[in-house]
Amino acid sequence: MWHSQAPTFSEALRWGSEVYQKLKSRAKKQYGQSAGNVGDEGGVAPDIQTPEEALDLITGAIKDAGYEGKMNIAMDVASSEFYKEKEKKYDLDFKNPESDPSKWITYEQLADLYKTLASKYPIVSIEDPFAEDDWEAWSYFFKTSDFQIVGYVVRHSFLPPPC
Repeated sequence: MWHSQAPTFSEALRWGSEVYQKLKSRAKKQYGQSAGNVGDEGGVAPDIQTPEEALDLITGAIKDAGYEGKMNIAMDVASSEFYKEKEKKYDLDFKNPESDPSKWITYEQLADLYKTLASKYPIVSIEDPFAEDDWEAWSYFFKTSDFQIVGYVVRHSFLPPPC
């Protein structure tokens, strides 16, 4: 996802569409034709191995479209997908069935990773940076970062019940 400084909604939509097309082209060029296939929630789905690899692809697409310095990145991490509740750790290699538990990280380490990435890339918002029930992590991150934080509980806890 990205956040732009476009002057109007229609301009922001155009910018987003242009960056998406550049992203799709870059992904196909770098990872092969199938990388341009549409993945979950409409995004491209190349076989990315690291966060930096994904962010380089995105920032390259923003630059290719001519919007460098005018667009920021909003990440949807979906960290509940790789949280090991029993161990209270995050498995960044969760797609590997033989993931090494000694490489799983704590919420503090994950928070540091987000901060490191934001020092290198224009990240301004993170959705679901921690597992839904990892309250200690949410509290820690809220106190120690200046990101816009979006999460399931944050989005829904303060809404009135449906009529």
